[in-house]
Amino acid sequence: MMAIKKIGVLGAGTMGHGIAEAFAMYGYDVNLYDVSEGALESGKDLIKEELELLAEENFIQQEAIGEILDRIRLFTNLKEAVVDRDYVIESAPENMELKQQLFKQLDELCPAETILASNTSSLPLSGMMALVSESRKQRMIVNHMFNPAHLIPIVELSFFGNMPENIYQQIEDLYHSIKKQPVKILKDVPGLVANRIMQGVAREVFSLMEQGVAEPADIDKALKFGPAFRYATTGQFEVTDFGGLDIWCIVGDNLLKAMDNSQSANNLLRQKVKEGKLGIKSGEGFYKYSSEEVPEIRKHFMKKLINQLKASEYYS
Repeated sequence: MMAIKKIGVLGAGTMGHGIAEAFAMYGYDVNLYDVSEGALESGKDLIKEELELLAEENFIQQEAIGEILDRIRLFTNLKEAVVDRDYVIESAPENMELKQQLFKQLDELCPAETILASNTSSLPLSGMMALVSESRKQRMIVNHMFNPAHLIPIVELSFFGNMPENIYQQIEDLYHSIKKQPVKILKDVPGLVANRIMQGVAREVFSLMEQGVAEPADIDKALKFGPAFRYATTGQFEVTDFGGLDIWCIVGDNLLKAMDNSQSANNLLRQKVKEGKLGIKSGEGFYKYSSEEVPEIRKHFMKKLINQLKASEYYS
């Protein structure tokens, strides 16, 4: 089996540019494709900006920035971008028909050995590979990464029965080589694993605010310096074992019946969206942001993640 050396990334937006950056940082030859030349240039500029911050935080060497950028080549021609790639990841909009047609094209344009991946967390793999050849179906996988992809270690990898174990292992090894933490997903469920956990937390957080139990800043503080402080290094099953399964059982019986069990997004959240209060990108969400502050707020956010990434390597 050939080694994976050449990476293709389709889409230079929020996720795509970060995925390309993550591979280029660890020595991989990356072709970054987008239909828009402007999106490609913006994506490359953003990669440079993010690398500068990594150097500022002593995560990479300043002299490495040029080398990393040189490993990323830009394409608006799909065939040229993928014709020699070993592994191609699409980060296109979450539209089933669009992804089906894209994978059909990739099946025709890529070498027979190329492995095709989708960064989706909401669309089923079986649907996305409906138009590809039977042989290619054995070389297709979901590889769901988190934003910002160059910093967040997790990658959720599908193992749904279409792919042989040896090919799956090759992909898992690839992600280990760029210091990611692969999570092997055995069943194709909406949201996979991590998004479902986050939505469970978010549902209760929004409910607490809606009930007036505490202000947003205090609810965030309770999460950051309580459960999330522990979860940064310790998983739920470990936490349960340390606390005692009997205690968790008693607390669950007492609390769960009083907690939110709604089946749709919180009305408070929906009202904010209706009012155009979308968060940092609109200047207001649960907090307010002046346009002058936004660049520094984003930088501070990234710095916290970089420092957390440094610490996480000790616990991996």
